[in-house]
Amino acid sequence: MSAHKFPRIRCLFAIVLLILIASVLIAAPKSNPVVLSAEQAASGPGGKIVIVNFDVPVDLGSSSLMQRAVSYAISQNASAMVILMNTPGGLLSDMVSIISSITQANASGIPVYTYVPPNALAASAGSYIAMASNGILMGTGSEIGPSTPIVVGGTDLEQNHTEAAMLNLMVSLAQEWGRNSTAAYAMVYSDQAFTATDASSIGLIDGVADSLNQSLAVWHLQGNPQETLSENLYEEFLSTISNSTLDGILIMLGILALLLELYHPTIFLTIVGGVAIIAGFVGAEEIGASIFGFAILAVAAGLVLLELKLGHGFAVIAGMVLGAVGILYLSQGLSYSPTPINASVEIELTVLVAVGIMSGLYIRWILGPIRKKKSFTGPESLIGKIGVAINDLKPTGDVRVEGIIWRAKFEPGTAKAGEAVKVKAVEGLMLVVEKAAADKT
Repeated sequence: MSAHKFPRIRCLFAIVLLILIASVLIAAPKSNPVVLSAEQAASGPGGKIVIVNFDVPVDLGSSSLMQRAVSYAISQNASAMVILMNTPGGLLSDMVSIISSITQANASGIPVYTYVPPNALAASAGSYIAMASNGILMGTGSEIGPSTPIVVGGTDLEQNHTEAAMLNLMVSLAQEWGRNSTAAYAMVYSDQAFTATDASSIGLIDGVADSLNQSLAVWHLQGNPQETLSENLYEEFLSTISNSTLDGILIMLGILALLLELYHPTIFLTIVGGVAIIAGFVGAEEIGASIFGFAILAVAAGLVLLELKLGHGFAVIAGMVLGAVGILYLSQGLSYSPTPINASVEIELTVLVAVGIMSGLYIRWILGPIRKKKSFTGPESLIGKIGVAINDLKPTGDVRVEGIIWRAKFEPGTAKAGEAVKVKAVEGLMLVVEKAAADKT
């Protein structure tokens, strides 16, 4: 055998070795998500179906609900999950989290389907969630889209970047499940919506079904036991505080309650105000509210509390008006679909300002005069009271007012023991007195 044949043998050996390694790699189990077709839905014949009641906005609460539902479905080795959807949309960050939950279910061999009942919505952020599921069926009169994202108060560059990212996401989801990617693109780029009939005819969804049972039959799941999951109390709380407008209103009303507590001391207003402020801050922090909005609210709160010093009511009114502006800025920079700034928000903020105006006028016309005439507690309540000098006031000495002996200073001049005096001020623990009217004793 000639020497030049050895390199060829070594090359042949290397090629064989590479082929063996490649074969092992190909045969190795993959960690990629499992893509399941409708025909594979009955992967666990007769297994439980977990139905998620998604008649909620896309927010912290519904994101937590989906995470819990997926974990439960995996623990039960469920045959499938069905999202029973009727949502107007919401926060894009929570929408992405829900899509991740769907991917997790698929990776565990559990298909996730979306059913939109008759006259219901898979709008905005909800349309992305539907597009991420293994199958979509919709009832007559229902609608999917529009899906254009909104960066509240964002620059043109921020808006364009977010919109481009969501375009890519929507189109890739449509392509993954063999749906009409052109129509999916139009939902984001042109803010277009489709009825169930139109979406079905163009291949954006898988068909029309007017009941959940019909949908289950299409997915070969009609005989499986069902369990429905809805938001629990904790998730409902998360949904409630996921609203930046409500968070700001809670903070401002809490500050107002604490102010009124100082005028009308009650434990009730302290508790209500404290809980409202804490809930508002927790919710705003959870959604990543704007620092600029927080700064405006801080100034507004300072104006409201300044009312204690001024007492004319205008500081409360100014503070609540500025607070309404700060609330609008809390959502600045957050990505939504659709925008959270709408007519209902304008009404809520108008009511908040009206409450501020009424509170300011109440302080000005009723509480202010009372507070000026009489201190709530302590020696200040003696101002205007008539007493008698126990000894000569030259100018200091002792006086008896309402049966209690006080150290006092007579202004101006001096007073003799037994002379009637009137309290005109309090300096620390000393009363400042003057001569009382002749008919006072």
